[in-house]
This record gives sequence, structure tokens and C-alpha cells, in this order.
Amino acid sequence: MIQYIRSILFILQMYVAMPIVAIVYFPWALVSPAGAYAACHAYCAWVFWTMKWMVGLRIDVRGTPPNGEVVIAAKHQSFLDIMAIYHAVPHGKFIMKREILWTPLIGQYAWRMGCVPVNRGKRGAAITKMLDDVRSGKQQGGQLIIYPQGTRIAPGVDAPYKVGTGALYEQLGQPCIPVSTNVGVFWPKHGLLRKPGTAVVEFLPAIAPGLGKQEFMAKLETEIETASNALLTEVGFERRSA
Repeated sequence: MIQYIRSILFILQMYVAMPIVAIVYFPWALVSPAGAYAACHAYCAWVFWTMKWMVGLRIDVRGTPPNGEVVIAAKHQSFLDIMAIYHAVPHGKFIMKREILWTPLIGQYAWRMGCVPVNRGKRGAAITKMLDDVRSGKQQGGQLIIYPQGTRIAPGVDAPYKVGTGALYEQLGQPCIPVSTNVGVFWPKHGLLRKPGTAVVEFLPAIAPGLGKQEFMAKLETEIETASNALLTEVGFERRSA
């Protein structure tokens, strides 16, 4: 019960802090994308600091986060892995649901950072537009973050990998950095309880450009799932089927 109370207080202050940070940095973000990046990094740092002493949860980032132009393909289990991956790289930008653009403040920040909105059911068209923007110089460089399974997946649950990541890898010709995680054990997809412990986000070795789409997708899934399952085993989580 005490952990539930601490978790609720943590969640409340986290969402109170979000608009405060966004408003403080908003003038800078309006005139420069650097302001948007700074605001989001500051917010992530605040959340990581408060979750340590409020709920006893820490984040451990392993491997080498990239700083060049790459595609980051990550396992997605909760909001925590979004923040951990973003905070670990200098200029992260997400492929995200278009509806987020209409969220007050969050949408404006996403736009300033160069995030790529995707219509549900129209991912192919969105990827084509993004590639056109990259070629014409409309998109600033950075680390493009995509979730190959398309949504949050609870720890240990099987879900298919979607082909959009393969299209990006093939057409952009950039290295792809797989990312594994076990954060969903501590910060679940649903519910209020935040469990104490150390959640891990791990940047795996890059997959160099040049593979065929099917070969790439098979390699990506194998590497992410194998590493994520190892992280689950590390914290004593027993895997289950969907």
C-alpha cells in the first residue's frame, strides 16, 4: 500500500512538472529547436531524479548511445523507455501517431524537434513523405526513433514486428541501432504501481546498412528479443506467451 501511495504521488508530480517545464522553455523552443531539445532533456532528468527517491526506481542505460544520423529501433514497454532512450541521445526524434501533434504543448515540441507524424493505417505514405523531407533537407539530422512493433508490448508477450522499420533502413541507408529493455517490469503499460529496482535500456551493436529488407527484419527481431528476454531473466521475470 505504501508503494502504491508513493507511486501515485510520483505520477501526479510528474504530470504537474510537464507543463511547467514546457512553459518555461517555450519561448526558446519557438525560436530554436535547441530549446525544444533542452526542455525535453530537462524534463527527463527531473523524472529520473524524482523516481529514484519517491519510488526507488533507477534507470540504467547500457551500451553506447549513438550521436550521429541513425535509425534507432527499440523495444517499447512503457513511457519510461521513451524517456530513457530520448535522454541518452543528443537529437532524438520519434515516428509517432499524428494525433499527438494536437496535444497542447507536447505537439508543438514534437514539431520543433522534427518528429514524424504517422496516420494510422497510412504508414507507407508517412514514410514516403519523411524520406522526401530528408532528401530535400527539411528534416534536421538526428537520431530517428521507431518502435518496430508499433505500440507498447507488455514484458514477455509476443507481438509481430512491422515492415516500416525495414523500409526506413533500406531507403535511408543508415545504420540501425537495436535497443532492448525490461522497463515494463517496473513501470507497466497499465496501472499505477511503480516498482523499486533498476530498469535497463540497452543500446545494442549497430546493424550496418546493406542487408535486404527480410534479412534485416529477421536480424533485428532476433537481436532485440534475445537481449530483452535476457534482461527480463536478469530481474527474475518469467516469460509468458501471448
